[in-house]
Amino acid sequence: MKKFSANYVFPGNSAPIKKGVIVLDDEGIVKSLVDPTIDNVNWAEVEIHEGIICPGFVNTHCHLELSHLKGKVAEKTQLHGFVKDIISVRENFTTEERQIAIQLAEQEMIQNGIVAVGDICNGNTSFLQKAKKNLQYYTFLEVFGLNPDDAIGIIARAKKLENEYHNGNRISITPHAPYSMSTNLMSLANQNSQSILTIHNQETESENELFLRKSGLLYNQLRSISEHIKDWKPTGKNSVQSYLPQFPLDKKILLVHNTFTDQVDVDFAKNHSSSIYWCFCPNANEYIEEKQPDYSLFLTEKCTIGTDSLASNWSLSILDELKTISKKNPSINLEKLIKWATFNGAEFLEFKGLGSIEKGKKPGLNLIKNVDLEHLLLTKNSETIVLA
Repeated sequence: MKKFSANYVFPGNSAPIKKGVIVLDDEGIVKSLVDPTIDNVNWAEVEIHEGIICPGFVNTHCHLELSHLKGKVAEKTQLHGFVKDIISVRENFTTEERQIAIQLAEQEMIQNGIVAVGDICNGNTSFLQKAKKNLQYYTFLEVFGLNPDDAIGIIARAKKLENEYHNGNRISITPHAPYSMSTNLMSLANQNSQSILTIHNQETESENELFLRKSGLLYNQLRSISEHIKDWKPTGKNSVQSYLPQFPLDKKILLVHNTFTDQVDVDFAKNHSSSIYWCFCPNANEYIEEKQPDYSLFLTEKCTIGTDSLASNWSLSILDELKTISKKNPSINLEKLIKWATFNGAEFLEFKGLGSIEKGKKPGLNLIKNVDLEHLLLTKNSETIVLA
């Protein structure tokens, strides 16, 4: 049995406890969370740290299979430029190089206090590493294609990969993005998915422009990739208002990035479904678009945090993502940020034993050091130490 305490314990789904004490059994399962203002504590038995303790982080959006592209894709090219660069460089690596990069990326996540990952796949490159069960993964098999005649074949290939995966309960077919899907493929992807879906949403201003007017930088890039974009029918509405009605109401949906989402879009999504979650990848936004979402629109929504891939980020660290949000939005309190990074992600990915420090759970414990303890703010020197 081990007992841990710090200046504050952030349980993930409730208010922080000053000098709270977490009691773990020998398997790392929470036996109790003690508030010293209510219950007596034998402090001689407690391992005391300076900083805050929170549950292990949940990374709800990653592309582990792109880890070999770290430093290979130009920064700040906007999404159309990023897509062009990815297409040009992603295949120029051996199988061994890809596997080594995946192993190193997973180890980086573990060292940074991440305990679970919602990971995007286009193939089986990451399956071998995931089968080792060093982290808990929910794998999303991403499909895309603008030719409606290809839709059945694309889904068939995805189903084959789904059957190859080691855990059939933790994998789901999912659409890539609203601009990369024919209507046929979007329908089939939604029909063949499990209980949760994820999709890249409004990552660039030109995504909205494509739906509003069939124009813009993204439209021009798609024209160079597929002749079928000529059949695109603009809706006169922003992206999320145009495609979300195609999604089933009985499934949870994670909208990723949301950089150019406005209040009307948020209200539309909420009215469409009560099972909408919003994922932010702040450093990927900086890397690609040099633009952040308007976080003030989402303060009462179910939000999560992702790192995106090493093709579009400098690290795989949830704390680094929180620091970017906090630096630009100091009014968002640390309790909310921790909830986004832990409880909400575990809830969306359906990892019931993770996300909060509660009796019977095994969430992992992270110590965050170098915190402004007077104002409960992260600083540029804040760092994560894995305790359990």
